[in-house]
Amino acid sequence: MSLYSRSLIVATAGLALVGLSACSGGSTGGGEQPQTSAAQSSGLADFDVCNFFTAGDLSAFGVQGPGEPDSTIDTEPGCNFRGDVKDVTLYKAPDTAFDAYTKQGNFGSLTPYEIDGRKAANGVTKGSEGQGICSAFLDAGGGTVIVTVTGLMRDSVADPCGEAEKVARQIEPRLPE
Repeated sequence: MSLYSRSLIVATAGLALVGLSACSGGSTGGGEQPQTSAAQSSGLADFDVCNFFTAGDLSAFGVQGPGEPDSTIDTEPGCNFRGDVKDVTLYKAPDTAFDAYTKQGNFGSLTPYEIDGRKAANGVTKGSEGQGICSAFLDAGGGTVIVTVTGLMRDSVADPCGEAEKVARQIEPRLPE
């Protein structure tokens, strides 16, 4: 199994853990999660992960379009854009507010920061440390937007969290409040 295949497996497993923990929150009354009704009126309901990046964005990130839909986690639709040394995947979690998303406890590391007053964080899921994978999470439209940078080889991206944050900073002004 190649290093690229192992990296993809680790990334997919890490994202699956994030998604599963997002779904494992308590339920109320008839089994509805309270975040859902708020998210349905959020700005992420119509946020199109495969058509959000501009041609300029893709070039700046070192990847090409069109993106390939990623349905690894049903509640977090995504789109993957491939490059020569890394992939950039854009996900949305419309049903999970940023604070709830980042407090799930399945991160090996999580570094919060702000971009123009918007909550953001860089994180690596437990078990994915040192694999060339990092995600930037942004508070957007009542939910969370996730940018994941995955090096094609473990060391093909010197600073995956820096790369994820670079993408987050570039797209932040266009995200729904």
